[in-house]
Amino acid sequence: MKKSILLMMACLVFCGTASAETYRISGSAMYSDSTPVSFHDITVACQRADADCYQYQGAETMSDAQGRFTMVIEANDDDDGTEILLTLRGEKFSHFIDLETYRASSDGRIIQNIQLEQEPSSPGLFGGFGCCLVLFGLVFISTLLQTVAGLATPQGRAKFRGYKQPTYHECPECNESIAQHLLVRHLIVEHDYDAFDAGEATGRVLRKSWSTEEE
Repeated sequence: MKKSILLMMACLVFCGTASAETYRISGSAMYSDSTPVSFHDITVACQRADADCYQYQGAETMSDAQGRFTMVIEANDDDDGTEILLTLRGEKFSHFIDLETYRASSDGRIIQNIQLEQEPSSPGLFGGFGCCLVLFGLVFISTLLQTVAGLATPQGRAKFRGYKQPTYHECPECNESIAQHLLVRHLIVEHDYDAFDAGEATGRVLRKSWSTEEE
């Protein structure tokens, strides 16, 4: 008698296990602005006191970079119509197991897309740090390229060694362009100015150039 009961129980367990089949729920997870929810866990939760759902509670998967996901569970005929809750970032979405539709699908899956009510979170500290690194890299590369371009010319190499190009001014007598530090000597030697008059004339030329720069 005991052997018969054990055989019947084993048969029931075997039959129940044999009837279970893989059930796939696939879709895309999006934020409210339709950007993908990338690399986030999607888990199965249950309504309170829903005993039929408890066997699936805790099942999980993860979305990929484009927000696509596939949740895989094992279901049998007794589970047809059972409600499970797909949970993502605190929001829950009902899904009713539909074995008939699943079996009739050509690609072996049920499609259910998820769109959250919330918007993407801000990048935060690490995102800001990453932006700073990128900005620093761009500034460094720009400076390096400018330095290399400057060293490619004689003027650039001279400037790199500390040589500064002199400022030139027009002589008030002959309108020739003269370096600022040579203007006094030019007036004395070429135009017979005495030292005092040459200094005053140079001062007027410099004041005129400064007032032009301020404007």
